[in-house]
Amino acid sequence: MRADRSPRGQRPPGPDDVVLREVAEADLPVFFEHQRDPDATRMAAFPARDRDAFLAHWTRILSDPGCVTRTILVGGEVAGNIGSWEDSGERLVGYWIGQRYWGRGVASRALAEFLRLLPARPLYARVAKHNRASLRVLEKCGFAVVDEDTVPAGTGATDTVEEFILRLDPAAEARE
Repeated sequence: MRADRSPRGQRPPGPDDVVLREVAEADLPVFFEHQRDPDATRMAAFPARDRDAFLAHWTRILSDPGCVTRTILVGGEVAGNIGSWEDSGERLVGYWIGQRYWGRGVASRALAEFLRLLPARPLYARVAKHNRASLRVLEKCGFAVVDEDTVPAGTGATDTVEEFILRLDPAAEARE
């Protein structure tokens, strides 16, 4: 039996058990391990940071009043994080979900909840073209592909990543 399955007769926590709360310092070690997962870094097309760089990154995020961040809980356990920030005049949204929660509707539910907390529109998101699961999460929440881009695969990287750029407009949300 895999460690992430519940005992017989109990359903595993799923999207109905998703709760967002403020990020706590105690969440950071879990976030750190999530971003070290080789499958996750491949899907996100973003390299893992070492512990010092990771903590410096989160210190900046948590001290920036322009960033809105939440911890994603599933059944009371830290399942990931979601946030929004401004870059080049656009408000972006992004999330990172621990692999054990993939394929269970957690990202879709967390994003839908987060969008209710964040009134700014339009919102933008970027997703590696090969990350079909994340693309589907964004589309389910009303985002639409508006452009494509090729960007470096991380700070100082020589290889590139092809991305879709998605936008959520108020009119798109009204249709959902």
